[in-house]
Amino acid sequence: MTPQPMWTPTDDRAKRTNMFTFMQRVNDRFAAHFTTYEQLHEWSIDHLADFWQAVWDDVGIIASKAHHQVINDPAKMPGAMWFQGAELNFAENLLRYRDDRTAIVFRGEAMTQSRTLTYAELFNQVAKLAASLRAEGVVKGDRIVGFMPNMPETVIAMLAATSIGAIWSSCSPDFGVKGVLDRFQRIEPKILFTADGYTYGGKQFSSLEKVAGIYEQLQFKPKIIVVPYMQERADTSSLPAAVHYQDFIADEDGLDIEFEQVPFDHPLYIMYSSGTTGLPKCIVQSVGGVLINQLKELRLHSDVKREDNIFYFTTCGWMMWNWLVCSLGLGATVTLFDGSPFHPDPDALMRLAEEEKITIFGTSARYIAALEKAGVKPRERFDLATLKAILSTGSPLADESFDYVYRDIKADLCLSSISGGSDLNGCFVAGNPMGPVYRGEIQCRCLGMDVHAYGEAGTPVLNETGELICAAAFPPMPIYFWADPDGAAYRSAYFDRYPGVWHHGDFISINDRGGVRIFGRSDTTLNPGGVRIGTAEIYRQVEPLDEIEDSLVIGQEWDDDVRVILFVKLRAGQSLTDDLVKMIRTNIRRNCSPRHVPAKIIAVDDIPYTISMKKVELAVRNVIHGRPVKNRDALKNPESLDLYKDLPDLRE
Repeated sequence: MTPQPMWTPTDDRAKRTNMFTFMQRVNDRFAAHFTTYEQLHEWSIDHLADFWQAVWDDVGIIASKAHHQVINDPAKMPGAMWFQGAELNFAENLLRYRDDRTAIVFRGEAMTQSRTLTYAELFNQVAKLAASLRAEGVVKGDRIVGFMPNMPETVIAMLAATSIGAIWSSCSPDFGVKGVLDRFQRIEPKILFTADGYTYGGKQFSSLEKVAGIYEQLQFKPKIIVVPYMQERADTSSLPAAVHYQDFIADEDGLDIEFEQVPFDHPLYIMYSSGTTGLPKCIVQSVGGVLINQLKELRLHSDVKREDNIFYFTTCGWMMWNWLVCSLGLGATVTLFDGSPFHPDPDALMRLAEEEKITIFGTSARYIAALEKAGVKPRERFDLATLKAILSTGSPLADESFDYVYRDIKADLCLSSISGGSDLNGCFVAGNPMGPVYRGEIQCRCLGMDVHAYGEAGTPVLNETGELICAAAFPPMPIYFWADPDGAAYRSAYFDRYPGVWHHGDFISINDRGGVRIFGRSDTTLNPGGVRIGTAEIYRQVEPLDEIEDSLVIGQEWDDDVRVILFVKLRAGQSLTDDLVKMIRTNIRRNCSPRHVPAKIIAVDDIPYTISMKKVELAVRNVIHGRPVKNRDALKNPESLDLYKDLPDLRE
């Protein structure tokens, strides 16, 4: 039976999207006759230079010098050169609007009222801080870092740093000292911004003790700027290089900004891999690559317009923060939130959406599943008339979560499951606001991204599972890894499996419509009896059950094969009865296959997650095999790993 879409935009709505407008401009400019997204996507990968030039023009990139060539060789990976000759500034492109429309809305979980900044006020604050950074001797190429909550001063610090051509990097304040040192020690920051603390789940946490420990162990001693958040003026006597933000930022209003012009491939951000199997990779990304790609994703795939209010539940240690902030370049209102999404109750973020009239609501798949588990039915309690899209990422969005969104949140919206990674600070697959939404599917491969599922033969397959690859260069590819002078680590990360082709490490399928499903990371793919199984396939059958709060599945080496082990965290008051075990196995066998059925189902008290809330399957696999976990500080709850040591059930 042919699947039916869960939502389809009306013809009028589809024609009012930025994507439709862009398609018409391409038709006019290149004498084309595209009427569907699939036709536009095919053209975008067959004519990469024309496509990215069209995006440059459509999003209105501000550059002081024009480029003489869009790309030198699309087949050269790594090493393709983009927009050679162009000079531009990232912050200048994000600060193009300087009027009285709201740029930033900020709500901390302990705040009863939001704090707002207009575009004019934002520009003024960035100008003052940029002047202070220049006076401190910050120059192009210096590293400026943030150990900050998701608050306006973090955005201001990033924009002030990048206006000078400095390189920005950040961690959220819930990182442990070692986790921060593993990142910042290697890049030698000149300035470290920190708030005095943060709140989560109704509790206040001081950041200054952690910062003192970080500073003590950093070989390259940065100046520390302490931003007030918990109190007006924190005691910084334990930090020898600290200065209060109020004393550091210039007093004078009305300053201009001297935007340092840099080449397209000048470093902008240093992002980090999760670091759960060793030291995190320090991924260096370019000014132009991040800018043009994020504006493409926001404007075209997410339909962000000047009148929109876009929100993403994120911390400053996750790439979605960088992605969200780029919405300033489109003149939208950006809503920031710091704290627990379930404090003081599970309604917290839906209440925020109503109060701030959010139009595009971004979150994780885990949050949507948790909202359903909590029995929250926002459409019955909140006025979400302005909400036009929900974006979900972090892990595959379960089929049942699609049902929940359309049944209990809002029937008329575009539910866009999106996926990519910190590696490119963007997406390979995302939403299409002028196209239909099918249950359990990501709508499309992103424009300009030559994405395929590679089968066992290393060639593209349709309607089968395979490795996510990108067969042609794309602007936001990392320019290099920090401290990787010969590029060996960079090539090993993405190009060893299929030389000349980007291998991303996700296990996916692409159907005839262009819809995409993701089945988890390919390095955690299970292989019982030689059959490859994505972990997400099992989670989809287990986590909707009322008795289950969370789960984790790994492959255990056993009798010269691999057997599937499922760990379940039960909801309060539940126990792992024989009947529940039978129900889980029946669900998996009926909806997947006998190969998917776990050999063992074991109850545990907690499931380990990274700080960006991704399940840590590899670390648990190492624990049960007696192998070391090299970087526990990359985890949000590292103590949970001890629950998996020496389990008697795994010895029989």
